[in-house]
Amino acid sequence: MESRPGVTPGHIGKSNQTHVTEFILQGFSEHPELRLPLFGCFFFLYTMAFMGNALIITVITCSSGLHSPMYFFLLNLATMDIICTSSVLPKVLEGLAWEGNAISFQGCMAQLFFLVLSGSSELLLLTVMAYDRYVAICWPLHYGTLMSLQLCLTLAIAVWIICAMNSSIHTGLMAQLSFCGPNVITHFFCEIPPLLLLSCSPTYTNRIMTMLAEAFFGCITFLLTLVSYGYIIASILHIRSAEGKRKAFSTCSSHLIVVSVFYSAVLCAYISPVSSYSPERNKLAGVLYTTVSPTLNPLIYTLRNKEVKSALRKLFPICRN
Repeated sequence: MESRPGVTPGHIGKSNQTHVTEFILQGFSEHPELRLPLFGCFFFLYTMAFMGNALIITVITCSSGLHSPMYFFLLNLATMDIICTSSVLPKVLEGLAWEGNAISFQGCMAQLFFLVLSGSSELLLLTVMAYDRYVAICWPLHYGTLMSLQLCLTLAIAVWIICAMNSSIHTGLMAQLSFCGPNVITHFFCEIPPLLLLSCSPTYTNRIMTMLAEAFFGCITFLLTLVSYGYIIASILHIRSAEGKRKAFSTCSSHLIVVSVFYSAVLCAYISPVSSYSPERNKLAGVLYTTVSPTLNPLIYTLRNKEVKSALRKLFPICRN
């Protein structure tokens, strides 16, 4: 029997099969002429995403004027963005720098865990942030009471716990599958759909859990976000002065932009049957939600936010100009 890299002979039940010990990430190997430009592009985006989100965390932590519910959730969002990019882009850069892009089975499962954790957490956090904006605009006089410190901490802890459990379930189910055939993942990171296509054991349970997760984290959170913004828009339209409408809209415009970018990528990548998996489409969507979105988030929340810019000037005098 011909051996393949990362595949070792084994014995499953009574049939001679092989066990996959590592996967090969296809990445962007089908475009070898673009390796150098892609390396420079991903390196720049990773540096910007990491530094930008680290700066957001630092500014919010060190500035007492930003110790409010909105910025508390933004701090959590920036943390998830760092986890997301750091679990994917270093491996992408390694694959673009050197030929061959192997990842061990354990490394693939770890990458899958942190990706599912960060992706699902971001969807829930964006929903919580939409609710925060709804309370701020529709119930401004009761904002301090409704969005208390205790409630904010409870919501943040709930997001982390729910998403950690969701990620553990998906990773655990994936680790139980048998991989005995081709070991080339048609993506630049370990993702559920391409991994299920490589499995040589039944994936019914995995597909059902994936559909349930998509229904909750994709559809339900999206609908809740739409409901929040429906009430926000209705409330803004009832404001008589143009200046009042402008101020009200400016408090949620940054979040609305972030929601639009992230949901567009996630819906494109995940809200479709595994059987209709398209490598090229999912690579593009993967770049959007693992690289572009985490890079843009700090820029959107700083360039469009006077409070953050003011805190930056106080914290870093070099920013005053």
